[in-house]
Amino acid sequence: MTLVSTATSLPGQMLDEYLATARAAVDRWLDQRLPTEQVAPATLHRAMRHSLFAGGKRLRPVLCLAAAEACGGSREDALPAAAAVECIHTFSLIHDDLPCMDDDDFRRGVPTCHKVFGDAVAVLAGDALQALAFEMVAAMPGNAACPAAAMVHELAQASGSLHLIGGQVLDLEGEGRDLSAPELQAIHERKTAALLATSVRLGAMSAAAGDQQLAALTRFGRTVGLAFQVIDDILDVTQSSETLGKSAGKDQAVGKATYPQVFGLERSREIAHQLTDEAHAALEPFGGDGAMLRAIGDYLLVREY
Repeated sequence: MTLVSTATSLPGQMLDEYLATARAAVDRWLDQRLPTEQVAPATLHRAMRHSLFAGGKRLRPVLCLAAAEACGGSREDALPAAAAVECIHTFSLIHDDLPCMDDDDFRRGVPTCHKVFGDAVAVLAGDALQALAFEMVAAMPGNAACPAAAMVHELAQASGSLHLIGGQVLDLEGEGRDLSAPELQAIHERKTAALLATSVRLGAMSAAAGDQQLAALTRFGRTVGLAFQVIDDILDVTQSSETLGKSAGKDQAVGKATYPQVFGLERSREIAHQLTDEAHAALEPFGGDGAMLRAIGDYLLVREY
């Protein structure tokens, strides 16, 4: 699907090419560093690869690479961090899909990890991907502005009880309840926006970004992350399971609070546009260097899956 940015002059074809090459670079890096299926325990490594290479937008690693380049860094230096955030994201999806949580049979158009390998191996595959993520970041050379320890700390905070995992708990506790708008936003800020913000921050840190650049990218990552989740909520009620690659209508079926349920579809679309505008505004200090990040923000706004 070729998309033309609504807020930048960046051609849609250029965005498509960037997304394709960035995803390919991340996949190559991951493939080279994940144990193969021939390495014992083979079942565990098959399960890890099953979920990690099932497809997906690779949004978080692409944003990590684009942020590094916006700060004058290189894709090569940012690749370990980009791969790490994808491992954390995949770990969270494997666990989210378990019967004790969201109980999904499909993810990215293929059977979920626990459907193929069983609950126990799925839990352990997620655990192993989480450990691998920190191994990748800890091995980064770092720089004077942002040593590897600072990047490990960044990823740990985003993945823990105050953000990603905490957001999942709040999401589970919110099922069947009439949540207020602030309560719903608190879930999405933790469960989705925090890791997106960390993705761009890690990319910037690999490029020795300054405090002002990091602050601007934090605002960008948070707002584009919230917009992403609002669109995700909309797609859950407007698209088919075949298009989404996962069970459509699942949020409503389990009584989960979503933006369409709280605000209605049209107001939810308005909120997503407003958040995307805020994300673009956060990139103003980068000028032309932020063009790819702006285009990615537009792409996320009009995506269909």
